[in-house]
Amino acid sequence: MKIFVAVKQVAAREARLRANAAGTWIDETDLEYEINEADAYALEAALQLKEREGGEVTVVSAGPERVGRAIREALAKGADRGIHIEADDPAGGDPLRTAWWLAQAAAAERPDLILTGLQSDDAGHGQTGVLLAELLGLPHATLIVEIEKTDAGLRVRRELEAGRFQYLGLPLPAVLAVQSGISRLRYATLMGIKRAKTKPVSRLEASGWGPPPEPAFHLERIYLPERRKRTEFLQGTAQEAAAQLVARLRGEARVL
Repeated sequence: MKIFVAVKQVAAREARLRANAAGTWIDETDLEYEINEADAYALEAALQLKEREGGEVTVVSAGPERVGRAIREALAKGADRGIHIEADDPAGGDPLRTAWWLAQAAAAERPDLILTGLQSDDAGHGQTGVLLAELLGLPHATLIVEIEKTDAGLRVRRELEAGRFQYLGLPLPAVLAVQSGISRLRYATLMGIKRAKTKPVSRLEASGWGPPPEPAFHLERIYLPERRKRTEFLQGTAQEAAAQLVARLRGEARVL
């Protein structure tokens, strides 16, 4: 089975984030990066499928030079080869443009299965996998917590609301967006880190595919939550004050 795994490099969860001077994205000066959490689980699912069914796992990532470290980390964990799509990293990472780049690489490789994380830790659009499937004309499913290979293709389990699950059968090739927590993540071993240095990583220039689609959204400004303090005394009897409080909690705070 030939498996593609799309990974995104995001700011480390322990990093202290601040907006850049223009307020258009986070300040990347001296920022530490890591593989997006949901994408790490997608990689783990791919490696487990490879161990059970055989085949090859290719990890692909789009972005500037620094994403090469994320690709090497995935190779150290067991992926067989990498593809680095050299492209600008627009603020917020427009999911349509990212999906279009991934689709160009996937169309040339023709994988049996494409795995993505459900959403990214930074922008959280949750759209890249769905858009990728649409661009390639492939069946897809999201919120995946279990993947099983069958004679007809795949049997997957989706996580729904209120502790419910849904089982689906899909033909191959297909695209799956994997939920975080699907299984325990593995660590890169010392031997894996050494082997990763010799595994092939192809470089593809995004500009060689022509202009991508226009961004589907425009990020105007990011900022830290504004701290505002306001004290208001509710008038009337205890019953009247309680009724006013409930109305505020429902209508303004929306916590009831």
